[in-house]
Amino acid sequence: MAVRKRKDSKKNSVDTSSPVVAKAVDVTAVTDEPAADKSDLLDATDQIDQKHHRKSNKKWFRKTLPLSQKFVFFIGALLGIVSAWYFAANQELVSLDSLPDVNLDSFADFMEDFKGRLPISILKDATDISKNEQSHLDSTNAFAVGSALFAEGYRAKFPVIMIPGVISTGLESWSVMDTEECSCQTYFRKRLWGSWNMIRAMLLDKECWLKHITLDTETGLDPPGYKIRAAEGLEAADYFITGYWIWNKILENLAALSYDPNMMYSAAYDWRLSFFDLERRDGYFSKLKLLIELNKKKYGHKTVLTSHSMGSQVMFFFVKWVEAEGPLYGNGGKNWVNDYVEAFVDISGSSLGTPKAIVALLSGEMRDTVQLNALAVYGLEKFFSRAERAYFLRTLPGIASMLPKGAEAVWGDLSKAPDDTASINTTYGKFIQFKQTISALSSKNLSVGDSIEFLYSQAPDWFKARVEENYSYGIARTKQELLASETDYRKWTNPLEAPLPYAPDMKIFCLYGIGKETERAYVYQEEKNKDYAKLNVTIAPGFENSVIMGEGDGTVSLLTHTMCHEWKKKNSIFNPAGINVTIVEMLHEPERFDVRGGAKTADHVDILGRSELNEMILKIAAGRTESIKDRYISNLHQYVDDMHLSG
Repeated sequence: MAVRKRKDSKKNSVDTSSPVVAKAVDVTAVTDEPAADKSDLLDATDQIDQKHHRKSNKKWFRKTLPLSQKFVFFIGALLGIVSAWYFAANQELVSLDSLPDVNLDSFADFMEDFKGRLPISILKDATDISKNEQSHLDSTNAFAVGSALFAEGYRAKFPVIMIPGVISTGLESWSVMDTEECSCQTYFRKRLWGSWNMIRAMLLDKECWLKHITLDTETGLDPPGYKIRAAEGLEAADYFITGYWIWNKILENLAALSYDPNMMYSAAYDWRLSFFDLERRDGYFSKLKLLIELNKKKYGHKTVLTSHSMGSQVMFFFVKWVEAEGPLYGNGGKNWVNDYVEAFVDISGSSLGTPKAIVALLSGEMRDTVQLNALAVYGLEKFFSRAERAYFLRTLPGIASMLPKGAEAVWGDLSKAPDDTASINTTYGKFIQFKQTISALSSKNLSVGDSIEFLYSQAPDWFKARVEENYSYGIARTKQELLASETDYRKWTNPLEAPLPYAPDMKIFCLYGIGKETERAYVYQEEKNKDYAKLNVTIAPGFENSVIMGEGDGTVSLLTHTMCHEWKKKNSIFNPAGINVTIVEMLHEPERFDVRGGAKTADHVDILGRSELNEMILKIAAGRTESIKDRYISNLHQYVDDMHLSG
């Protein structure tokens, strides 16, 4: 049965980076010459006795113990050594001096603030997480894929722009005026998301951290007195914190192919904002358009756009925005994408959202619902209640872009779902089930579409207004409906309501992982004490099958890649220009002792370090894509055929 118990306890991680080393002791040889003095004679006598004792022990071992007991003796000794090493590596106390050496805003400053104030358990958790990830970094051969392809004659050709996913970009404070709640100058140009400063602020200055990161519920922008902006440059998303890489493996391999910062860029963005506000506040899409045009002018080549996770939705919004006419749009015309974009590389994209987003926004469940860096999850869960987490996430319109799109047509109804299997005793179409009915609130099961409406009913009015102002989650069934949505920016994040641009020469590559259990449906319970300041519902604690697992990459469900297969269909109304689409599914085959999964991982984030993925990205960038062929491992293409999304 593809289900999983909901667990709140965390596993202890073993630090294998510092093995116990036994020191060898040299024994001085004993001679027949007379001792120089009494002490020398005693020393010599002691050594003879020790030597005789060792010999007698060996004789006893050889002659007294039978073979079976000798075997048991050796096994016991081996287990004793392993046990001693294990417990030495997992002592409850941790030295402050053993914490990792990080250099984001100076880890020395971080430790000075923490000494004497951090509970030892928190220090140990942070140490374990960083050591595990740093040990993997040390054991990974940098530049390996790029160097191998360079030796085969591959060279940099097309400029590459990388669009990170949700929560991947670091966020910095640019507030300079102190407020009644916060000393903002303390955090000036400090990363309050994506650094050790984030954890420090969560613990020591929780209310001030929330004031900085939370957006205004009325405007969806910075609250008065605070200013947070996305970090810029390749450093914005290469690492989340020191030791935890995100895009760095791809950067290294591109560099081995002769790329440098003039030919590869990170189009980092403030993932908290709605997509329209990215342009309105930061001019994000205008900058992206100008950069792509500059690439064409400078290098004479189109640009390869490479996105990860929510970055695929940002990319899709951009190609619709750049075609649109108006004072806040790109005004590029219908041929702009075809003239300037060589390829769109969609890595683990979330074009149709992910079911986890509903749960995160509905009840603030984090560990089982949002794939964040280990320290980010740790901080949010350690220092904030579920109600605080739900409120915080609801203020961020960017998170709502991840809500599933397509409703019953894609995700199933209460009777069946496209990805149902015999291994479950229910249907994934029952996205939220209430096993116990307390009131009308928990009186029925909910599909994905019903669950979004249920979320609206449980959230404040400003949340529903903000979401409906920026997004749409439906489906267009005809060309006429698609044509009508061309001028509606709310539908530019939903490829089921807006077609691909007219770019017959552009190529699309959908590269994603499968084979890692991913949350697909849930069992909820209603809270008896229904104080509106608190949450009314929660994933049923203690219920054996409260999280029902399905196919995916550990974060996004397999069904979110439906659009890649729909675009690939001949004469699809969603791909009017007939853009060539290549789909490569990669099976999750993690290495047993590699924290990040190794060369064959297909985990949602760790796939960015997968050797095969890096190889394909480099081939696309070099303009040598002939060896990249379709590969289907799952049954998703069959699911999509049965959906009948168009016509």
